[in-house]
Amino acid sequence: MKIVVVSPHQDDETLGAGGTLLRLKKEGHQIYWLNITAVSKDAGWDTDFVNKRKRQVNRVVEAFGFDDILNLNFPPATLGNKTSQREVLDGINNFFAKVTPEWIILPDYNDIHSDHRVVYDCAISCSKIFRHPSIKTITTMEILSETDYGKPEGYFVPNLFVDVSDFLEKKLEILQLYDTEIAKPPFPRSLEATKALALARGAASGVKYAEGFRIIKMVI
Repeated sequence: MKIVVVSPHQDDETLGAGGTLLRLKKEGHQIYWLNITAVSKDAGWDTDFVNKRKRQVNRVVEAFGFDDILNLNFPPATLGNKTSQREVLDGINNFFAKVTPEWIILPDYNDIHSDHRVVYDCAISCSKIFRHPSIKTITTMEILSETDYGKPEGYFVPNLFVDVSDFLEKKLEILQLYDTEIAKPPFPRSLEATKALALARGAASGVKYAEGFRIIKMVI
C-alpha cells in the first residue's frame, strides 16, 4: 500500500502520524511525505535558522525512510491569502498523480491554524474519485497545538486507532530532531504531552500507546 501524509508545516507529520508511519514502513508499505510550507529568507527567517531547519528535515527524512518526499516551500501562514488555494491545490494534485496513493493522511478540517484548513480543503478537492481513483482511505490526524484548539462543535473525536506501542519511542526521538519546535510542558508540543496523548488514545483502544485518526472516507 502507498500512504501519503500531507503536512502544512514541517513537524506536523511527526506529531500527527509519526508512530503510524513508522509502523507502516516496518510492515513493508510505501510511505510518502508532502509538505506544503517551509521557512525561508524571503519569508523573513534568518539564514542560520533556515539552514538548521534544512538539517532537521534531512535527519527526519532519513529516520522515517520515506520512499519519496516533496516540499512545496510556500511561506507559512500565507495559504489562501498571499499563496492562492489554486497553487496549493495544483501542488497536491501533481504529487497525488505521481504517487497514486491508496491512503492519504491530512490535517483535520477543524484545526485552528488557517494553513491546516486550507491544506485539508485542497487535498479533499484533489481526492475526488474521478481525479485520483487510487485513493481509497482518507483520514485526518491529531496535531498537538492545532487540533486541540479547534472549535468545540467540530472537536476531534477519533474513530480509527493505530497501535504504535512498538514505535512511540522512535517517534519521540524523531520529534526531538525538531528541537526548535518543542518545549517543556505545559507547551502542547512537548515530548510529555505527545506521550500522554498516545497513552490516552491507547487506553481508549485497549493497547499501550496509539495514535487517533478521524476517518473521512474508506472504501473496502
